[in-house]
Amino acid sequence: MSDRRVEFDFAIEFTNGGGIQGQGFRLDLDGDEIDDAALIDYVVRDLRLLMVGPARILRKRIIIEPHKRNRAVDPQPRAIVELSHVIADGTVTYPGLPAPRICDFLSRERSREHYAPGTEFQIAAIEMVANTGTYVDCPFHRYPDGRDLAQMPAEAFADLEAVVVRADHRRVRAIDAGYFRDRELRGRAVLVHTGWDEHWTRPSYALDHPHLTADAADYLRECGVRLVGIDSMNIDDTRGRERPVHTGLLGAEIPIVEHLCNLAALPEDGFRFTALPPRFAGVGTFPVRAIATLGGRG
Repeated sequence: MSDRRVEFDFAIEFTNGGGIQGQGFRLDLDGDEIDDAALIDYVVRDLRLLMVGPARILRKRIIIEPHKRNRAVDPQPRAIVELSHVIADGTVTYPGLPAPRICDFLSRERSREHYAPGTEFQIAAIEMVANTGTYVDCPFHRYPDGRDLAQMPAEAFADLEAVVVRADHRRVRAIDAGYFRDRELRGRAVLVHTGWDEHWTRPSYALDHPHLTADAADYLRECGVRLVGIDSMNIDDTRGRERPVHTGLLGAEIPIVEHLCNLAALPEDGFRFTALPPRFAGVGTFPVRAIATLGGRG
């Protein structure tokens, strides 16, 4: 660890109104440099700020000074909540896309020809499109020069501080920025609980589903969220041909997780979220095992 510190000026707005500014502020660095987004996350954690909304670094410079403090060790997690749908042979996720075909490549019966008596194995064969079940979108899904699943770092999907925002589908379909104000968002995964997962595998799942609006995506991006998820058929309104939420979030390298479930089982905050995909090159979406970890860091 070097003895580098960053001196900077900043302006931060709060989601519940008001804001603060700092001049000549100094923080320890774990490396030689830090970008503006990481610096905002750093100062928010260091000052233990709540309800942080749009934030800007106005000036910064690197100086040499000894570090002042040690980092705390996080406690161990205590419980896991499943947040992804089961994918079975023939499960329809998105109307118009083929359902997965899951079968034996090598059956247990056939495997007995290759092993000693009493020893057998099964090897499955899966044929499916990448948008199947609960899946994550990364920038390559929307942009040809965006990072694909193999290029995205694991920390973009794993062990993220998280919050749940409730937007009951019986009361709202178009979820705008107002639903995200007065909440602690910066540096967190934001999971939107609509309850639409009750329609999973039914024809009604694809009809008039809840979705985010363009201004909600803009606000979440400005607030510096790490990931956005929803328990609906799509995070965008699919009745038209534009996809402003995918465009805005993926353009800022904020992953999207769609088709979540069981969000009603989560508290509104104080948990961590993981939705890790395999490291496929040239692929922008893929199914994930989405989980929430309760009782650990919050």
